[in-house]
Amino acid sequence: MQKSRLGSSPLAVSKLSFGTWLTVAGGIERPQAIRCIHAALDCGINLFDTANHYGAGEAERVLGEALKRKPRESFLIATKLYFPVGNEPDHGLSAKQVEKQVECSLRRLKMETIDLYQCHRYDPDTPLEETLVALDKVIRDGKVRSFGISEWSAKQIHEATDLAGAMHLTGLASVQSQYSLLWRKPEAAVFRACSENALGFLAYSPLAHGVLSGKYEPGRLPPTESRAASSEMNKYMETSGRHYRSDNVLQAVTGLKPIANDLGLTMAQLALAWILNQGAVTSAIIGASRPEQIIENTRAAGISLPVDLMAQIGSVVEPAAVY
Repeated sequence: MQKSRLGSSPLAVSKLSFGTWLTVAGGIERPQAIRCIHAALDCGINLFDTANHYGAGEAERVLGEALKRKPRESFLIATKLYFPVGNEPDHGLSAKQVEKQVECSLRRLKMETIDLYQCHRYDPDTPLEETLVALDKVIRDGKVRSFGISEWSAKQIHEATDLAGAMHLTGLASVQSQYSLLWRKPEAAVFRACSENALGFLAYSPLAHGVLSGKYEPGRLPPTESRAASSEMNKYMETSGRHYRSDNVLQAVTGLKPIANDLGLTMAQLALAWILNQGAVTSAIIGASRPEQIIENTRAAGISLPVDLMAQIGSVVEPAAVY
């Protein structure tokens, strides 16, 4: 699979990455999660995205077990800190937390280095200078190779890059944000901030939590075997993701089926190809509960869509998209 440099970092990442939130973190049995991780690696995916609090550390532990016999140069580990882990009350991006959580993640992963360490959210209670100095230190200590941020505003992105430069510290390499045909918020300010600061962009939930796969129908409950039927996803959908279950969104998505059929693609492949043909996107993070899903979806990485077709695909779901 084609790889692209992640910003100014030394990391070359595959066009598709593998995420671990709802599946590897405990949504599927550990042996099945390991099979999915191995399938992703076999398909040319080299970036595995996780976080210290996914499954209270379980996602990192499973990743470590799955990859322990694989050549270290064949994969990249991206993990995150900010939220509390399990019943631990502490969180945030203080120097103390950076030092503690790096060690905890390395221990769970059973690895010596994290390739991409990401600040999961902006921490308004910690001076940005403190966070940047702490991240620079763990990089100089060899525990981390590069760092990024997740769901920061364009203003915060500029602030972090400007401050790191002024303080002669290691600059950030990437920005991770939710992005899909149905969630277009990063397209304006965040994409521009990434371009102006030479940062990579990692898109998570590129299938809008499975909605763009076409398997959810208006007026009907999600299939019992789908991730949308899991307790964790139900909890998410009742709060942040409620928009995706509305009938007008599901109805709009059905308009993509004729386009996918004409191209000989699945709905998921079409949605992923659209993401990967956006020049601002370095890699899109996919999840899966079965190896077959990974094998099928990686076909999207080799699909080139002309500009007029990109516009047509976007216009079909535009009335239901969030900008």
